[in-house]
Amino acid sequence: MLLLAIGSDAGGIAIYWGQNGNEGTLAETCATGNYEFVNLAFLPTFGNGQTPMLDLSGHCDANRGAAESYSITSSRDAKQVATYLWNNYLGGQSSSRPLGEAVLDGIDFDIEGGTNQHWGELAKYLSGYSKRGKKVYLTAAPQCPFPDAWIGDALKTDITATKIFLGLPASGQAAGTGFIPAADLISKVLPKIRDSEKYGGVMLWSKYYDDQSGYSSAIKSHV
Repeated sequence: MLLLAIGSDAGGIAIYWGQNGNEGTLAETCATGNYEFVNLAFLPTFGNGQTPMLDLSGHCDANRGAAESYSITSSRDAKQVATYLWNNYLGGQSSSRPLGEAVLDGIDFDIEGGTNQHWGELAKYLSGYSKRGKKVYLTAAPQCPFPDAWIGDALKTDITATKIFLGLPASGQAAGTGFIPAADLISKVLPKIRDSEKYGGVMLWSKYYDDQSGYSSAIKSHV
């Protein structure tokens, strides 16, 4: 996933965009004013020597992103993926602008179906581009249920992270489990984590479901 930064510091809302043609355009998503970050999902084709391809299903030809592999199988793979992302999306050598005037500031690792190999090397290659005049932010997305003591502890301990976002489905239809009504999030969950210096805000899946529920608008002033 690619991370589009459109706002500033902690206490913001991040949203996933790109997997439903009925969620509006990227420009319209940014123009809502509800989101500090927009994750462009997904980059499912990479590894095993494949040319990486971004799949914005519903917004372009989804077949371009038909994945054969979700795993980075070698250091060479890691370098290829990093080079592709830099050249095509993070301000590198390519003269094309596949996403128009969007300013892409980072990469989000959502490693659900892959292995645990070579991701550190990919992060190292991507971080190296930060020395070329553009800061490349890296994030990861571990998953756990709520309530879970780990969530509160993660914000209090020395876990290696600058900011931690609480990821949530934006409606009951967005995921099989895990939906927290906006009123409960505001009154029961956010007060437990909001004061931590590691607190970054809330991440929602996805723009389409947020449009249906109005979740981000309901929580924005409390995040």
